[in-house]
Amino acid sequence: MSLRKTAFTLAALVVALTACAKEPDANKRELTQREKDSIFSESRIPGAKAVKTTLRSADSAAARQARLDSAERAP
Repeated sequence: MSLRKTAFTLAALVVALTACAKEPDANKRELTQREKDSIFSESRIPGAKAVKTTLRSADSAAARQARLDSAERAP
């Protein structure tokens, strides 16, 4: 009888823990690498200024490339 009582208690404990487990947040999304870098660039961590400069440079290059592409399509 003791083994049966122990098994029942263990099963009840497992069910209770499973019911109380935290569900993953379905609305939470992962940040893109660009978003992570942008957040990092605003921090005071050493090297953050270089990340900000790199992001600005990449944005500038992408904008220039977009202008060149649009100029090729409609001269």
